[in-house]
Amino acid sequence: MENWFAALTVFEKVYWIVAIAGSAILLVLVIITLIGGDVDDLGDVDTDIEADTGIDFQFLSFKNLMGFFTIFGWSGIACIENGVSTGLTVFISVVCGLLMMLAMASLFYYLAKLQSSGTLKLSNAVNQIGEVYLTFGANRTRIGKVSVNVQGTLRELQALTDEDQDLVQGNVVKVHEVTDTGILIVNLLNK
Repeated sequence: MENWFAALTVFEKVYWIVAIAGSAILLVLVIITLIGGDVDDLGDVDTDIEADTGIDFQFLSFKNLMGFFTIFGWSGIACIENGVSTGLTVFISVVCGLLMMLAMASLFYYLAKLQSSGTLKLSNAVNQIGEVYLTFGANRTRIGKVSVNVQGTLRELQALTDEDQDLVQGNVVKVHEVTDTGILIVNLLNK
């Protein structure tokens, strides 16, 4: 083994070292990820984030860098073994590494989008059409219930109305606003 490695040129040694080291680290990262560890969490920072900023597309992460080095190394070795020139080998291996980073970033981005908190945000009910389920009083005198589709699920929620008449079962309504206490304010649609 030592004779084989000693016989390689410096260019070939660099590619072999990068390919083996990158593969070993990427294998460890994959194993840690599969058993439930979080590899990108490289510190213990306690913060409260109140705003939902969404899921960022993270092209540059530790996992993606290890994917880059792994594919960079192995594609470079494949080019060297097939007699490709030095400049073209570097170009091909860099492009392959970047494509791997893009593929991994896309994969983790779309996997992360599959997660859902399941938290009901009543503000998503505004402007939705629903149907009165339990009668409620005119001018906010008595709370009733409406069946309305919120976040892809049909829900029965408490509601009030500013209409001059009681709203009875079967009336079609539109959610106008949501109070601070989570009660829907609805308007009658089929007058």
